[in-house]
Amino acid sequence: MSITLFALTYIIGYILINGIPHLTPSLFAPEHTIDNVSVLPAIITTVIMIFIALIIAVPFGIFSAIYLVEYAKRGNKVVNWVRVTTETLAGIPSIVYGLFGFLFFVSFLGWGFSVIAGAFTLSIMILPLIMRTTEEALKSVPDTYREGSFGLGAAKLRTVVRIVLPSAVPGILAGVILAVGRIAGETAALMFTAGTLSRTPQNLFASARTLSVHMYLLTETPGEAYTNAAYATAVVLLIIVVGINALSAFVARKLAKG
Repeated sequence: MSITLFALTYIIGYILINGIPHLTPSLFAPEHTIDNVSVLPAIITTVIMIFIALIIAVPFGIFSAIYLVEYAKRGNKVVNWVRVTTETLAGIPSIVYGLFGFLFFVSFLGWGFSVIAGAFTLSIMILPLIMRTTEEALKSVPDTYREGSFGLGAAKLRTVVRIVLPSAVPGILAGVILAVGRIAGETAALMFTAGTLSRTPQNLFASARTLSVHMYLLTETPGEAYTNAAYATAVVLLIIVVGINALSAFVARKLAKG
C-alpha cells in the first residue's frame, strides 16, 4: 500500500513540478501553430471522444450485463462463452484495436481518419471493461432486495430498474470512470483511426488528435520547447481525468443517497 501511494505521489508530483511552470496563455490559443503548440484543439477533441465513446459503449455494456446477471439462466453455455470472450477482449492490446479500427472503420466503411472512427474503436475497447464491472456490481446487490420486491408483487423489469440498478450505480460508475481514464490516455489506437491532425474538428468525420496523442507527438519532436509543452499537456490531461473522476464520484454519492 505504501509503495503504491509513494509511486502515485511521485508520478503526480513529477508531472506537476515539470508542467505547471509551462502553462502559459499561448498554450490555450484557439489554433495550434508551430509557435504556440496549443492544446485547446486537443482538449476539445478529447472531450468529444470521451462523450461519443461512452454514449456508444455504456448502454450496450449495462444492458448486456443486466441480461447476463438477471435474465440468463445460470450455467448457460452461451453465457459462459460470452464471459470468456469478454475477458479475452479486455486483455487485447490497444494496438490491435487500432489495427481493427483502421481496417474496418477507416478503410472498409470509408470513414477515413476521423473522430467518429476513433470513437467507435474506443467504444469497442472499453465495452468489455464496462460489461465486467457492471456485472460484478449487479452481483453484489443482495438477493434479498430482489426477493422483497417480488414479494410485494413487482415484476422482473420493475425490480431490475427500480431496485437492482440504483443499488449497483456506484459499481457501474466505477467502471465508467476506469473507461474514461483509458479513453483519455489512449494513443496507439487513435493514431490508426482518428489521425494526428492538430486542429479542432469541424465535424465527426474530420481528423483530429486527442491530448494523449498530442503529448506523444510533442515528445517525439526535438527541442526543449516541445518537451516543456509535453509536460504542460500532461498536467492538463491529469486535471481533466481527475475532474471527470470527481464529478462521477459526486454523481454516484447523490444517486446512492437518493
